Amino acid sequence: MEVTKAYFMIDVNDMKRAVAFYTEALGLGLRFSSPDWSELTWRDATIALHSGRGNGGATGLGFEVDDLAAACAAVKKAGGRVLTEPRARRGEFIRLAEVADTEGNRFSLAEPAA
Repeated sequence: MEVTKAYFMIDVNDMKRAVAFYTEALGLGLRFSSPDWSELTWRDATIALHSGRGNGGATGLGFEVDDLAAACAAVKKAGGRVLTEPRARRGEFIRLAEVADTEGNRFSLAEPAA
């Protein structure tokens, strides 16, 4: 037995809207899209969107970015929400924001502290 792919799955209600959010807000690549399952890519990572069960909530998903303010602005422009404005993390070397996609799924955006 060999693992052939690992992916992080997010449940969504509106596949087209969710695909548009992640490709527009974060610039993820689109491997393929269907009404029930779509796969987004960033380098060798796969984020899979699964249709029909989206309830929103914490996902455990996070992205490190080089410009946290610009990333938060892109999230808003693509229809998402910034839940927690960027802030320094005491004892950590990052600034962090909590955001939500168009489906209500929460994820984090982090920027290395200067």
